[in-house]
Amino acid sequence: MKLINKSMLTVVISLSTASVYYAQQVQDTVSKSKDIEEVVLTGVADIAKDRKTPVAVSTIKEEQIVEKLGNQEFPEILNTTPSVYATKGGGGFGDARINVRGFDQTNTAVLINGVPVNDMENGAVYWSNWAGLSDVTSAMQVQRGLGSSKLAIASVGGTINVLTRAADKKRQGNITVGIGNDGYHKTLFSYNTGKSAKGWSSSFLVSRTAGSMYADGTQFEGYNYYFALGYQPNAKHDLQFTITGAPQWHNQRSFSPTIAEYLKYGKDGEPNRRYNLNWGYLNGEEYSFARNYYHKPVMSVNWDWKISPMSKLSTVVYASFGRGGGTGTLGRVNGKTENGFRTEEGYINFDQIVAENSAIANPGSGSNSVFTRRASINSHNWIGTISSFNHKINSNLNFTVGIDGRYYKGIHYRVSSDLLGAKYIVDNTDINNPNRTLYNTYDPNPNWNPFGSKTNEEKIVYYNDGIVKWIGGFGQLEYSNDNLSAFVQGSVSNQAFQRIDYFLYKPEEQKTETVDLTGYNIKGGINYNISNTSNVFGNIGYYERQPFFGAVFLNNRNDINPNLTNEKIFSAELGYGYRSSILDANINLYRTSWDDIYKRISYRDAATNRTYYASVLGINEIHQGIELDFVVKAIKKMRINGMLSIGDWYYNKDVTASFVDDETREVVKEGQLLIKDVKVGDAAQFTASLGADLDITNWLSLDANYRYAGNLYSSYDPAASLDNRREAIKLPGYGLLDGGVTFKWKLNRTQAFKLRVNVNNILDETYIAESRTSILPTDKVSSAPNAPTYQEAGRVYDGIADGNQVYFGFGRTWNASLTFTF
Repeated sequence: MKLINKSMLTVVISLSTASVYYAQQVQDTVSKSKDIEEVVLTGVADIAKDRKTPVAVSTIKEEQIVEKLGNQEFPEILNTTPSVYATKGGGGFGDARINVRGFDQTNTAVLINGVPVNDMENGAVYWSNWAGLSDVTSAMQVQRGLGSSKLAIASVGGTINVLTRAADKKRQGNITVGIGNDGYHKTLFSYNTGKSAKGWSSSFLVSRTAGSMYADGTQFEGYNYYFALGYQPNAKHDLQFTITGAPQWHNQRSFSPTIAEYLKYGKDGEPNRRYNLNWGYLNGEEYSFARNYYHKPVMSVNWDWKISPMSKLSTVVYASFGRGGGTGTLGRVNGKTENGFRTEEGYINFDQIVAENSAIANPGSGSNSVFTRRASINSHNWIGTISSFNHKINSNLNFTVGIDGRYYKGIHYRVSSDLLGAKYIVDNTDINNPNRTLYNTYDPNPNWNPFGSKTNEEKIVYYNDGIVKWIGGFGQLEYSNDNLSAFVQGSVSNQAFQRIDYFLYKPEEQKTETVDLTGYNIKGGINYNISNTSNVFGNIGYYERQPFFGAVFLNNRNDINPNLTNEKIFSAELGYGYRSSILDANINLYRTSWDDIYKRISYRDAATNRTYYASVLGINEIHQGIELDFVVKAIKKMRINGMLSIGDWYYNKDVTASFVDDETREVVKEGQLLIKDVKVGDAAQFTASLGADLDITNWLSLDANYRYAGNLYSSYDPAASLDNRREAIKLPGYGLLDGGVTFKWKLNRTQAFKLRVNVNNILDETYIAESRTSILPTDKVSSAPNAPTYQEAGRVYDGIADGNQVYFGFGRTWNASLTFTF
């Protein structure tokens, strides 16, 4: 592991002497499995157990989520977990993203009650689809590293398992109203019936959230519903049906403005952190070119069968039907796109767009084209099942075997969303139906019908389906006694990929052959309880993962990649835990090697004016580091919490790129991606927090927390270093102070009021949360021969070239909620 520099240690020391503050969630691990299992639906979920499961784990419980999250994004509750970096992305409702140990969401497995939800084509997780998940979560467990899940899932960086409430949660009702900055407001009602004498139980929740986010032009409206029905006829069988969905629409800030634009529309040399390129006014109302709308209901039936005192079968059958997409621009009018209609304040003048579109008598191409809003649809149908059989061989030894089957069909096309005054548009992208004149538009709002189809719309620009079939098997052998526990685990999966393109090919050529790829993993670990206070653990694993759909079929066509190979991940970890009545602490060391990462890059030959592509194989990343978290309970009514994580994430070698002529298949150029030792970007490699909460009385409590993010690098594309080494730029570190207060009024044994107030970024810190680009101060401001550098031109902000596209973090925000429990 590379040496930690002195500046990092200075930050650690300064943080350790900072004022006491409260972490957004307590880094509790669960001492007994029943702590979770009594209140949530576990089913096939693999829950790590403290001082037994040899993985690095943090568990956040329902009360912490409800109180501390407020109007933040759901992943942000994890921001004081070691090696986690969550941001709000563009700042739209549900547009957050999360990195674990330097791996983004596509390489971090997200499961709900043990069921995987990462997109089966690209591994993505869209948190806006789960905008109401925080309302129904009873516990959330983060396992960093390969984790303890038996499935062959994308747990390269870690696993986030969200556990929802079970139908047989105790009888209770809840009414909540909340308000916040920028018109945020929320209403919620939930009720649990408890379990009847005949074994029936149910739980349901409905909520509505609306308003605007901190950034300009980000109005939203979202709903959430959850229903669970349980039936336990006897001690052997337990059945639970659940359905949850969160239909929503929200305006986005989808394209990062440059620092120069934030400064242009700011004041007194300070950036306008709220600035958004994508919106303006139409007929006096907020209107945006970037609007997301989606409804992704998920249904599942869980069946737990205790076959005997030694054997148990857990099965879940689930289905998801996603409908919706996101809007953007289409075409141009009088040679102009949105920047041609920008006002002095930086908004888009949509009324002027309507006027110029309306003046085009016969829309077509060239000078007669029009500028409209389109929607890119990404719907899907997904069904699956997981079944796990567990048998105790004796009091110390047990094994588990199971199957994991999934079918996924992604449906991708575009439609016209708003003609903006144009009479019609002309589309010539379907070779089977050229030169179509299209008048229909489709409202960008979610479809509430969970089984409804919006796929029969009039399509433009592209139309294709992606089909992924998955079948997998897994097994685990586990040994445990009073002091020692160990496991060895393996899984194998086959993914079958197929692409159907209805626009680019004649009917007989639209469907590709099926491409079958097999992957597997094997991992093991051991935990030893040295004493009642101390334990040590270690784990090791190897994973061969199939590439994503976009690597199988090249250039958004039916062209099958001839150089397909599995990505290879090797990970190892060591940890130590300490438990006492005063202090709980954990320290972990980890190293993960990620090899044969696929990258598709392009090269344009000036002589032939043609673009050639290279399928780059062999990119290798190293992610290694140290993690510490602790809880101090020295005073009865005060808890002090802290964490520290220091990562060292970098590319480990240069690789060769061979550019091929797609027509002749000949290599026309070879180059080197000079990326060795370049930092992996997009997440803070140093994070720390320290905090406390204080129960002043039985009815009043205060909390505060401060966290620091440093060694934060910009997003980095290895293709930028083709025959020319380029570094990811290092962004300024930052620290944020958050706080809250809770008032409780207990009316009687079952009824109570609770008032909660949160303030985030209390000090109104201005900071860059992420950068999409890596422009250096020594780079030229343009391609002109005598152009100055950004530094020479004085175009540098806080050490960063102002041409970089960035997202500034939110300024000071607040929310308050009143809850009545009965």
